[in-house]
Amino acid sequence: MKKIEAIVRPSKLEPLKDALMHLDLKGMTISEVRGCGNQHGWKEYYRGSEVAVNMLPKVKFELVVTDEMVKDTIDTIIETAKTGEVGDGKIFVYPIEDVIRIRTGESGYVAV
Repeated sequence: MKKIEAIVRPSKLEPLKDALMHLDLKGMTISEVRGCGNQHGWKEYYRGSEVAVNMLPKVKFELVVTDEMVKDTIDTIIETAKTGEVGDGKIFVYPIEDVIRIRTGESGYVAV
């Protein structure tokens, strides 16, 4: 199993959520986050003082998928979230050792 985290533009929330639902995933977690990367934000002026606005709004998708689903999931994220501009986001892939469903005690991918 792998955990996939994708940080994308807020405008891609609905299109990406819809695209991922077509992959027959067991579920996903979506969070509104703030951060910066190569984009580094921009400068604004507040009461005559320059202020760096470098924590930009983003959306984080978190999914746990089987090893066989990793490539299709990543391809779907890229196809849906890519604009070609700086700030499109990043995808991180982590190994998952186990998952346990609290209610039943089931473990493994069946617990996702």
